[in-house]
Amino acid sequence: MNLAGKISKVLYGGDYNPEQWPREVWQEDMRLLRLAGIDIVTLNVFSWAALQPSENEYDFSTLDAIIETVSAVEGMKICLATGTATHPAWMARKYPEVLRVNIEGNKRKFGARQNSCPNSPVYRKYSALLARKLAERYGKLENLAAWHISNEYCSACYCENCEKAFRKWLMQKYKTIEALNAAWNTSFWGHTYYDWDDIVAPSFLSEEWPPGRTSCQIQSIDYRRFNSDSLLDCYLAEAGVLKEITPHVPVTTNMMATYWELDYRKWGKHMDFIAWDNYPAMDAPYTRTAMNHALMRGCGGGKPFALMEQTPSVTNWRPYNSLKRPGIMRLWSYQALAHGSDTVMFFQMRRSRGCCEKFHGAIIDHCGHENTRVFRETAALGAELKKLGDVFLDSRLESKAAVLFDWDNWWATHLSAGPTSDMNYPEEVFRFYNALARRNVSTDMVGVDTPLDSYKLLFAPVLYMVKPGFADKIKTFVRGGGVFVTGYFSGMADQNDLVTTEGYPGELRSLCGLWVEETDALLPGNYNNFVIKEGPLAGTWKADLLCDIIRPEGAETIARYESDFYAGTPALCRNNYGGGAVWYFGARPDAVLLDRFAALICGECNIEPVFPPHDGIEATRRIKDGREFVFVLNHNTVESQITIPFACRDLLTDKSFSPSERYALPAADVLVLDVT
Repeated sequence: MNLAGKISKVLYGGDYNPEQWPREVWQEDMRLLRLAGIDIVTLNVFSWAALQPSENEYDFSTLDAIIETVSAVEGMKICLATGTATHPAWMARKYPEVLRVNIEGNKRKFGARQNSCPNSPVYRKYSALLARKLAERYGKLENLAAWHISNEYCSACYCENCEKAFRKWLMQKYKTIEALNAAWNTSFWGHTYYDWDDIVAPSFLSEEWPPGRTSCQIQSIDYRRFNSDSLLDCYLAEAGVLKEITPHVPVTTNMMATYWELDYRKWGKHMDFIAWDNYPAMDAPYTRTAMNHALMRGCGGGKPFALMEQTPSVTNWRPYNSLKRPGIMRLWSYQALAHGSDTVMFFQMRRSRGCCEKFHGAIIDHCGHENTRVFRETAALGAELKKLGDVFLDSRLESKAAVLFDWDNWWATHLSAGPTSDMNYPEEVFRFYNALARRNVSTDMVGVDTPLDSYKLLFAPVLYMVKPGFADKIKTFVRGGGVFVTGYFSGMADQNDLVTTEGYPGELRSLCGLWVEETDALLPGNYNNFVIKEGPLAGTWKADLLCDIIRPEGAETIARYESDFYAGTPALCRNNYGGGAVWYFGARPDAVLLDRFAALICGECNIEPVFPPHDGIEATRRIKDGREFVFVLNHNTVESQITIPFACRDLLTDKSFSPSERYALPAADVLVLDVT
């Protein structure tokens, strides 16, 4: 189930918090939202305190009035939140066990949000009960488009509730204490456990210490797996109630892309559609945001997702909160649509007057009228989305290239004691995604359990942890003609973070046709070089971060190191395997080499770009019932001359193009091309 059956156009709207304002303001809000083209509002995100003022008392009168006001607007849909991201103060006072304990071992007091212990029986009981009451009261609303559970699940708890639940989680996973001791290698430092009750949460009071170090990596990894599962169980408890009462209404929550604490791949399997909040830094490369969209789409199995939040103008929580320049809100909204979103939604509709989000942007500013730049831009976008209608709703992106992103590998590499503290897994993955995205090659973000049959090319940078069966899966992929690209700090350990004893890169060794004897960690600012003497990659290219010292075992040497005691040894290798090939980067390559490599490898795989590559020009293709829609976005600050390679019509301006026609695409402008 997704949103497709519920909507007839791209949904346009976002979070609305009228409970923060006098009722006389609400009708004016409705006038302004209609004027802006808003057709969906997310309600009740933080209203638990108002809905349940005491343990045995519920009061839905204000929410009734809000829903009545919103529903009176023709065509206005509701995304109704369960409000369970912040428990009421009475609950913390009466049941202090509901409060989280942080990694330092300090028990928190009432305040902030997402401060509820995910394994608190009290929190589980009352959050599910509130979801039930909401479903029973509002589940038959004709304009109810979706349920939105909690809000931005995050962080971790280290309290006694969680410690006990962690032990039960470990019992289910390992079955016996002997199996756990073996998997955790507890003979190290005399950590052997005699009883399940000996195991404690790996906090700063036990195994971990700042910044991100731990005595027992696998225990810390398992705790992150457990914490993600615990929060998912909270989601599933509420979702189960909602599904029981309103099986016809899709259920979701809002994710945050490359968020450290939660394994969104696992979460995505339990959500009717993926929803996520997009708040890129103003100086972030557009391809980094593109990767986040692709990652969220991939967590949902490639189905359309929902852009649940973005700011129409400015954030409030970064060190420096710059305004979105004119046209950027529109550009980034279309970028979400280009990558598979069927919604454009904001936080928020009306700007708050107090507390930490009072300077976060909104469609309706503090001045309370429509005579602002931001309102004019949002209204103009609303008119465009109305014109587009349902033309590309529920369409899909089709890719022959993929990049692997795995939360276990992120946790494992970050928590690893060596070889470098500069390892940043998401950014290492992005380097390789970026090389494909800059060429406008349609690229999916996949997990270890994603079927690979439809792909020709798979990048798996920093594949440190090789999970059971995945090496065989890659071998099958390559034997069948696929091209696999991996490299430094890959194939080092199993799912329990136990290092291979068959020589690096472990289970990938025969596939890669090489043995990594040692790995050199380069100090910040230091680098070696790849030297390639012939072919399309010929040149001298920067190599940094890590340098694997490679002994080929059948692989062809493409590049050699230029300096240090391992000068002249292989730095980049290629190995034929079955009907395909494997490339291994022994060190981190610079962006220029990766760009050239992406061009070479896509050519060998017969993977064509969606649109001719051009600096700052992004292009994607959505396909529906055999009809193709190509989005072309100019992320440059100046006009760009582009060549339209096919006959098409721009759905935004109704302008038709002939093949090879030149066009001056203004800065921050967009084309949505219906390819005929």
